[in-house]
Amino acid sequence: MNHMLLLLNNFPILNGNTLELHYGLIDETHSMDAIVQNKCEYEFLGIIKEIAAIFNAEIIIETEPLAEGGLRRWFKIISKEESKKSTIKIALVVALTTGILITPITSSISKMTEIFIERIFEDKEIKKLEKEKLKLEIEKLKRDSKINAEILGKNNTIKKRRSNFYEALDKYCKVKMISLIIEDESKKIMIKEEKIDRVNFKEFILVSDDLEPQEIDGAVIEIISPVLKRGNYKWMGIYKGEAIHFNMASKEFKTLVQTGKVEFKNGTSINCFLQIKKKVDNDAREKITAYDVVRVNHYFENETPIETPEGKRHRQKKEGEKNQLKMFDEGEIIT
Repeated sequence: MNHMLLLLNNFPILNGNTLELHYGLIDETHSMDAIVQNKCEYEFLGIIKEIAAIFNAEIIIETEPLAEGGLRRWFKIISKEESKKSTIKIALVVALTTGILITPITSSISKMTEIFIERIFEDKEIKKLEKEKLKLEIEKLKRDSKINAEILGKNNTIKKRRSNFYEALDKYCKVKMISLIIEDESKKIMIKEEKIDRVNFKEFILVSDDLEPQEIDGAVIEIISPVLKRGNYKWMGIYKGEAIHFNMASKEFKTLVQTGKVEFKNGTSINCFLQIKKKVDNDAREKITAYDVVRVNHYFENETPIETPEGKRHRQKKEGEKNQLKMFDEGEIIT
């Protein structure tokens, strides 16, 4: 029998496809504001769907009736596919969802998720299978899970949805804590309850919606409308086939244009260092907020590139660093 198939056939923990989300309430009642609850669970489901999409797992998420003890909700994750491979995908989606929702922004999601993956493989049957030379297959699953956790930890959609989840709870004083439990279909606990107290909610909330800017050196923009007048006016150009408004942040090149040392004709383009600023909105969608041309390397006259002074300085600096590195490497080889 195929080793991986044998592993999955003897992997009872993989039935842990159910997440119990528990809202602990300060007055020990069993009801909460419906809008807050729906907002939280909209973001919670969004996180699960985003993780599943990264795994290429087609899933259905089912809910079950509410239960007392604060307020408890069950979310059963079911694969649309019927295969052993889909079964393990579901288990990893559940583990990663738990890791993401209880790991603060400043901590490593991959470390927390690794703990859950380790617990999954603590099963006695797995230990027995390891003795049957399945350790390599098991270690590969663990490595893949850690890699995916690191990728997910940088996913802006997931970070924003998690932030929205805790921000809604932070504004609603009745919730004193939330917890997650991984269970099987019969609600048998597979991995113990993980709690987050109210005092820690803010650790999960993003301070800013601004994302790390994307930087492209060598971006080519065809100029439609340069700005010849002094002031903070936006230029217009075509970048990758789309019309954009951008800030000419290079004061040096702006001066060359305003003093008439650089003239633009129809079809004139610039090669530049472009910084694209982005933010993530409340629906976890990335949006471009600004295009900034930080440095102009050269511009084109009749398809002939004309290097700018700042472009020349940047090129010489790069060449100097490259030559220095080359000399160092050659010195190491000689030694």
